[in-house]
Amino acid sequence: MKLQPVVATVAVLACTLLAAACTEEQGAFGDASSIVAAVPTSSWTSVADSVYSSLESTIYTVRDEKMFTVTHVDPADPGVWEELRRFRQLLVVGPAEAEWIAPVLDAAGSAPSSNGVVQAFDIWARGQTVTAVVTSGLDQLAPEFLGSLGELHGLYDAQYRQLAEARMFISGRDSALADTLRNDARFSMLLPNVYTWASRDSVYVFRNDNPDPSELIRQVAVTWASPIPEGMEGEDFLAWREELAQKHYTDEQVNILENVQANRLDHDGLDAYQIQAVWQSPPGAWPAGGPFVLRAVECPAQERMYLIDAWLYAPGKEKYQYMIQLERILDSFECVA
Repeated sequence: MKLQPVVATVAVLACTLLAAACTEEQGAFGDASSIVAAVPTSSWTSVADSVYSSLESTIYTVRDEKMFTVTHVDPADPGVWEELRRFRQLLVVGPAEAEWIAPVLDAAGSAPSSNGVVQAFDIWARGQTVTAVVTSGLDQLAPEFLGSLGELHGLYDAQYRQLAEARMFISGRDSALADTLRNDARFSMLLPNVYTWASRDSVYVFRNDNPDPSELIRQVAVTWASPIPEGMEGEDFLAWREELAQKHYTDEQVNILENVQANRLDHDGLDAYQIQAVWQSPPGAWPAGGPFVLRAVECPAQERMYLIDAWLYAPGKEKYQYMIQLERILDSFECVA
């Protein structure tokens, strides 16, 4: 028992002498959508509004939802910086010789982009992504940082989308189901293994209500009309959706068209129409709601028009990552010639 204090003392001393090595053994904390921005306070005051406006831009789900949240830290404040530099998403800004930039450049293995942007991983914690904006000096930090915001937003969004897709398919891709649909129903779609499915009367319903349907439901339904109806517009697709929900959904739904987003698009070379809006339970039912994305795709080779409806129920949760996942499933839809 008397040896324990000695062992503890040696461990503390080792971490003191080898601080970097001990830090690397610690896992990063924070969510992938939370960005800690390490910028000298002297420059932050002149760029803060632009940074928030760019990196905290919103997407509408059932309300305006921030894509990312930004927290500022001054890297010259040792107490706060040493703690927050272990965040999962870290944005550091400054000249190459700055002590909060140099380790990133040493680990990056590549030159910064034309806007001075470079990334490295696991600098101060495991599982960490560090994005650096390398400026020509502290006196040029603000204008050069502002010039990089467009690239930063695109980079963060693309990587977050990749992460959301990886999380969705952590159970694996159900290629067997895709083959079954291709052979039996003349369409195909790639879903995670955790989705269950059923079909009735030319309607296919795919559902994931793990871990508990009271907490989270992701559902996609596919049906079609043949021959292809002519002259259909947004209100016609919405009426079709309500009929689909009334006849085939376990959860009663009506369309709520405040802040509706609608547009025509190219779906893998096919004409398509997409609507994003909100569904709610009808009056008198248990109150529930969430976003949906509805896509109508014309397949002339089959003389079919498909209606694909993806909806989400996630009360009290941020919904952006789930909407990314549902859109990825919609994008995987294929007509079989």
